[in-house]
Amino acid sequence: TSLKIDPHRATALVSQLQSVQERITLAIAQGGSRTAGRPVRLVAVSKLKPANDILALHTAPQVRHEHFGENYAQELQQKAELLPRSVRWHFIGGLQSTHCKTLAKIPNLFAVSSLDSLKKAQTLNRVRGEVIAASSPSSSPVDKLNVHVQVNTSGEESKSGCQPGQETVDLCKAIVNECPHLNLLGLMTIGAIARSKATTPENENEDFVVLREQRDLVEKELGLERGSLELSMGMSEDFEGAIVMGSGEVRVGSTIFGERGSKAEAKVVV
Repeated sequence: TSLKIDPHRATALVSQLQSVQERITLAIAQGGSRTAGRPVRLVAVSKLKPANDILALHTAPQVRHEHFGENYAQELQQKAELLPRSVRWHFIGGLQSTHCKTLAKIPNLFAVSSLDSLKKAQTLNRVRGEVIAASSPSSSPVDKLNVHVQVNTSGEESKSGCQPGQETVDLCKAIVNECPHLNLLGLMTIGAIARSKATTPENENEDFVVLREQRDLVEKELGLERGSLELSMGMSEDFEGAIVMGSGEVRVGSTIFGERGSKAEAKVVV
């Protein structure tokens, strides 16, 4: 790619990412038996940040970071075309039916973390199946698409996600039984902001408690091995508390990339 990397910016980004990784390691240690021996995936949330920043972290020898999260389907698509196939993309924004086709066609899309309806699951499954069938196994095979089912743990109307209980169980069951090109990775929640701000490793977040209970319920109802589904919960404000409660994936943006400007000002390339 012809993307320019500003060495000063790259040094700052690497240092900020490493600092988050150190905090993750400490939180895993603090979690004791609940977190022992389980890696935590750090998704660097790069929405509204230029592709240059992503390339800097992906190619820096000290980190070689792979997992990046985007909230807007079109922005993810543009960045995926510019950046190496070795980047593993995560779609973490509100999922609209119209985005499913675009997203499922991105060969190195690692996961869709905000799946909340069977119709969207069926579209992702169908299009991903077509992409897998058309891809050449020898040169660059395309994998099944990982998904997290989003659960609305806080009951806020502004939040998307399945209702805890039967709705969550039914969608998970349909993905496992009817969507061969999708892999149910686990459950995800965003939760209430106020609860996030009050979360510490000692002070448990109610949304995280609910998600953990839902994960246990889904595993039981689907006859899956205990702990086989991961929890994706925790962001910049509360990721340490989320890890102590058993999160296997955290999404951290501004702590790594700095504050975000408005969507209108954002540039895919600088």
